[in-house]
Amino acid sequence: MQVSQVDLPDVELRVGMAGSGPPLVLLHGYPQTHAMWARVAEDLASDFTIVAPDLRGYGGSSKPPTDAEHAPYSKRAMAQDILALMRKLGHERFHVAGHDRGGRVGYRLALDHPEAVARLAVLDIVPTGEVWARADASFALGYWHWSFLAQPFPVPERLIAADPEFFFFEAQFQGSRRWMEPAALAEYLAYAAQPEVVHAICEDYRAGASIDRALDDQDRGRSKLACPLLVLWGAKGMLPRWYDVPAVWRGWADDVAAHALDAGHFIPEEQPAQTAAALRAFFGLTGL
Repeated sequence: MQVSQVDLPDVELRVGMAGSGPPLVLLHGYPQTHAMWARVAEDLASDFTIVAPDLRGYGGSSKPPTDAEHAPYSKRAMAQDILALMRKLGHERFHVAGHDRGGRVGYRLALDHPEAVARLAVLDIVPTGEVWARADASFALGYWHWSFLAQPFPVPERLIAADPEFFFFEAQFQGSRRWMEPAALAEYLAYAAQPEVVHAICEDYRAGASIDRALDDQDRGRSKLACPLLVLWGAKGMLPRWYDVPAVWRGWADDVAAHALDAGHFIPEEQPAQTAAALRAFFGLTGL
């Protein structure tokens, strides 16, 4: 992908772009950058115009000041960034695929701006509001970073600063390194060592525990995704242990295709060929 910095009204986003065809936005997860999509994007670029930004707060994108409500790091704010980016690039309507935090930005974008999102794919998530509503001891122990990162400033920031590499890539996702391309992993580690990135990541999770959850609670049972939805999850990950993943999403959309891939949480990096094939089949079904 060709990488550039794109100025928007509120932020500057670092964006990877490649290919030609219908526009497809690829949104990364935690604690990564758009580099996680490299192998998938290379595969899909023959059929789609790939636009893969670093979310605000992550990688080489802006880290705007926060506020008491954590609104600058809400998924609504991040979704508005993506809408502004695509409009600046000349795309009023486009497809979106998001993994992890990027999936949360993706479904918020589709809920807030249904006219813009033609089709949506979410990878290895259920909605944020559902996570908090269903949280139990198993979740608290398995995905403990959700509550840890959401603790008030500066508790997680100061503790992570002692050894960010250990925190992000050993304490939580043991063995995840082996799936990551060396260049991508080096990029993740370089950014994880920057205090402003760590603070922004914590703000992302603080928003998830507050404003993002509140927005989901407002929409649950009242607003549904208007576009077709593809739900992918890792059969070897934690999600299927805790949720009936398709059933959860059918409460949020009427047109849902769902299936597991032979992977853990980091689906695009563990199974890039399978991921690309699933996305191509789904997004290639119809024009914009």
